[in-house]
Amino acid sequence: MQDLADMTREELKGFTDKWWLVLILGILWIIYAWIVLSFTFSTVLAIAVFAGVAFIFSGITEFFYAALVDEWKWLWIVLGVISIIAGIVALVWPDQTFLVLAAIIGWYLMFRGLFDLVTSIMNREVNDLWWLGLIAGVLEIGIGFWAVGYEGRSIALLVVWVGAYALLKGIMDIFLAFQLRKVGKRLDRGGMQAAST
Repeated sequence: MQDLADMTREELKGFTDKWWLVLILGILWIIYAWIVLSFTFSTVLAIAVFAGVAFIFSGITEFFYAALVDEWKWLWIVLGVISIIAGIVALVWPDQTFLVLAAIIGWYLMFRGLFDLVTSIMNREVNDLWWLGLIAGVLEIGIGFWAVGYEGRSIALLVVWVGAYALLKGIMDIFLAFQLRKVGKRLDRGGMQAAST
């Protein structure tokens, strides 16, 4: 992700003006988490479909974020491609065992957690809530390791992993949206100077 401290005032203003799109994405993620966690699952197929849709939607949102930044764009694109591949794998082989689905979810969460960890540390000087990204990254990595290595899998556990990821993603996007709005308001008042012009 582009370091916000290195953006020009115009670049930063263009980035913060889209705060409401990030808010909408966060709300959609929370609605999706609610649907997943309230749905009655009886087969791996149902979970695979919900997980596949979540991964593909996540990949599309990563491409959206890639369009907003100039530096580190490739990292957002790679994460988007990994998300979409994970979604396609979950949808193409939905009748596979719990082991395969849990491994897909686990590996994805580990990659996503590492990404969130790095981006939160990169922007800690300009983001008051950078520690939320750090916590989310650590949790995603931890859940990912657990999902890959845990042998006592059940349908309920896989549902919780998918729902927890969607809920966490929604909360992070909502916090990011309001942080962007706050930075945008400071720019409008002229109270923030970009590092370069």
